[in-house]
Amino acid sequence: MDLSIQFQKQWKDQFPDFNTGNCFLIVAVSGGVDSVALTDLISKAGFDFSIAHCNFQLRGADSDRDELFVSSLSGATEIFIKKFDTSSFASDNKMAIQEAARKLRYNWFAELINEHRDRFIHAKKGDQLFGKRPLLVTAHHADDNIETVLMNFFRGTGVLGMRGILPFQKERSLIRPLLHFRKQDLIKYASENQLVFVEDVSNASDKYTRNFFRNQLIPQVQSVFPNAEENILENIERMRDVAEIYQESIDAQLKKLMVQKAAEIHVPILKLKQQKNLTTILWEIAKQFDFGAAQTAEIIKLMDADNGSFVSSQTHRIIRNRKWLIIAKNAINDSSHYIIDEGESQLFFSNGNLLLSLLEKSESIINPSPEFAQVDLKKIQFPLLLRKPRTGDYFYPLGMQKKKKISRFLIDQKLSKTQKEACWVLESNKKIVWVVGHRIDDRFKLLSSTEQVLQIQFCPTFL
Repeated sequence: MDLSIQFQKQWKDQFPDFNTGNCFLIVAVSGGVDSVALTDLISKAGFDFSIAHCNFQLRGADSDRDELFVSSLSGATEIFIKKFDTSSFASDNKMAIQEAARKLRYNWFAELINEHRDRFIHAKKGDQLFGKRPLLVTAHHADDNIETVLMNFFRGTGVLGMRGILPFQKERSLIRPLLHFRKQDLIKYASENQLVFVEDVSNASDKYTRNFFRNQLIPQVQSVFPNAEENILENIERMRDVAEIYQESIDAQLKKLMVQKAAEIHVPILKLKQQKNLTTILWEIAKQFDFGAAQTAEIIKLMDADNGSFVSSQTHRIIRNRKWLIIAKNAINDSSHYIIDEGESQLFFSNGNLLLSLLEKSESIINPSPEFAQVDLKKIQFPLLLRKPRTGDYFYPLGMQKKKKISRFLIDQKLSKTQKEACWVLESNKKIVWVVGHRIDDRFKLLSSTEQVLQIQFCPTFL
């Protein structure tokens, strides 16, 4: 059967909700045989489409050659070209080149989809072009899927990684219609239809991980197991069903264990220890926060570690806090000082904002919540200083005649490590007026002689 007919049949079977009448395609085209063949197949199927090409400027003249070639392709409504300074982006963000290129590519594709979605939403009735849902289409094929599954296996991605490349990702409006076709089928199709394409010489280099699997590992495996690739493709189909069952079970377990508290996730250690499949459960929790599979053993040890011990990823920490493991974003080193002058009514800072107002004594609240501080205005000297606690800081907690160090006060309040790090103090004339969100200083409390009240409300921001 002609590949074009197979493609259209496969599309109808796999993506029955998307057809030439209701969707507009943005095709990612590098200029290589895969994406050129895909573009021709889409054109023959009768879809309206645009082309999107990324010039990562990594291969000198060859990169510019590919851009020029793609710009000359016909059949598309529009051709979008984007140049990236990939090397600088990778260096600035401490990424490998291929990771940086992937991030840049898909971020731009998302922008294109959003722009076309906006056209789709606002299209006039009867608009034959932009009155259609936009979808991103990439030329990933069966050979790419084999390589991806093998790389996922060695990376330790778990069951979900064995599903391979997904044919449809709804949240990204992304379709991959060539996953049932082999590379040699696309090369043959291009030859039979006299399609012109460009060769990326870097594909022959083993410098990049995928190329090593493609050029070295897989051929050596096939020398021992000739049917290895076909077996992997069959396993991918089976693993998608397995992964669906697995994910349903995992989701049910995590729902019982993970408790959202403001910006943190709390996991009870006792319940965690009772899990029969502890390592798997912990990995499924931790991977959501950029932890690697190798760190799972460290997290297990953390359950019996000293209070305040933690394990870090690039973005988060898992902290042992008494009977809980607390997952929180890494601490931001905010050493800023904020000045509040007399008459100011609001201050924004990294943890939220403060609202200041003047009240008469009769308007005050007898027992305000910790988010409110009500102090005697005549005892306040402006400007006020909002800052992070320093070593040796002390105050007189409301109701106490003896001073107490801020550090000791926070320990007595049984605050977690992250809650302590988020603590601020408000100072007037070198005296701490308020441990923000917790307790005012007894020296500034309201008395029977108080005439005017300064009320300060803390409105936290949870990121």
